[in-house]
Amino acid sequence: MNRGLYALALGTFSLGIAEFGMMGVLGDVAKGVDVSISEAGHLISAYSLGVAIGAPMLILLRRMPLKKLMLLLSAVIFAGNLAASVSPGFVTLLCSRFVSGLPHGAFFGAGAIVCSRLAAKGHGAQAVAVMVGGMTLANLFGVPLATCLSNLFNWRVTFGIVAAFGLLSFGLIRLWLPYLDPLPDRGMKGQFGFLKSSAPWLVYGGVFFGQASVYCWFSYIEPVMTQVAGFSSAAMTWVMVIAGAGMVAGNAIAGKLADRYKVSVVTGSIAAMLVVVMPAVYLCAGMKLPSLVLMFVATGALFGIGGPLQYLIVRFAKGGEMLGGAGIQIAFNVSNALSASLGGLAIHHGLGLASPALIGVPFAAIGAVMLFMLHRRYSDA
Repeated sequence: MNRGLYALALGTFSLGIAEFGMMGVLGDVAKGVDVSISEAGHLISAYSLGVAIGAPMLILLRRMPLKKLMLLLSAVIFAGNLAASVSPGFVTLLCSRFVSGLPHGAFFGAGAIVCSRLAAKGHGAQAVAVMVGGMTLANLFGVPLATCLSNLFNWRVTFGIVAAFGLLSFGLIRLWLPYLDPLPDRGMKGQFGFLKSSAPWLVYGGVFFGQASVYCWFSYIEPVMTQVAGFSSAAMTWVMVIAGAGMVAGNAIAGKLADRYKVSVVTGSIAAMLVVVMPAVYLCAGMKLPSLVLMFVATGALFGIGGPLQYLIVRFAKGGEMLGGAGIQIAFNVSNALSASLGGLAIHHGLGLASPALIGVPFAAIGAVMLFMLHRRYSDA
């Protein structure tokens, strides 16, 4: 395996902590900058807004050699999170979070192209899985560690850790990533030409609905596990480690399967599996061991769908590969925001804390249908 892939994985590791670590220190941040919890929630939204805006901006950098582009994105990861770690107040922290989100989608989009060039023939999906694996490892180790250290010392430690890993990623990309020519420039209009085909829309739909099927429920994993399954608040660290382990396993297994079989079939089958898994999650929510096992499976499916499709989109985005790859992250983040809102509505209307798992069932079904449609229409998917 080309060691340049591990440099990219370190970058996604830092992005994973930046995105998900905020949730573990939100209360401490709110106290630290003297705002309410609801106001502090804007810090999560600011990051997502940065992702949504930064991803399509990638087309402005399309003429840049790929190694130089990845170095630039790593530098922004470092700078944005360093600024967050020393922000004197809420407004500056909000702006820093927005800047921190800008390279997120672009890093995955450009990184998927780099992976496809570095990978040995027939191992493209596994190469992307290595890069995406950095984010799964962030959920397994990075986020719990950052949360623990922040609780021991200060909430600023979380952002300092992200900045440190961003800087380390910059150094390793500089050392390990070979020079890679920029993509052929087909002009601004040519960047969007791939969207005339139904293939990328089916891929984006697979990501959007497949992720939403799990995130409707996973967004409320803490109250579900503590108030329904009966775990203590102290046990949530280990519960989240198990969830992270599911992400690692799902990403790795799906990556290998996607190189052996059709990506659309692998991801479509995972989405179809969720049509059964999510009702089981709801029915077993009050039982500790089954709830842990099903959580492991569900979070594995989350990255089992997203990782291979991050690789596949490059094939169906000719002329706009970077925009296509970044679009996956836009679909992912919009899906997360919408699914969390829908899950919250179910709880608000008195359907129970575990009810969002049932909301996810039709999303899983739609995602599976779209991915199997992709397989039927495009033989190379």
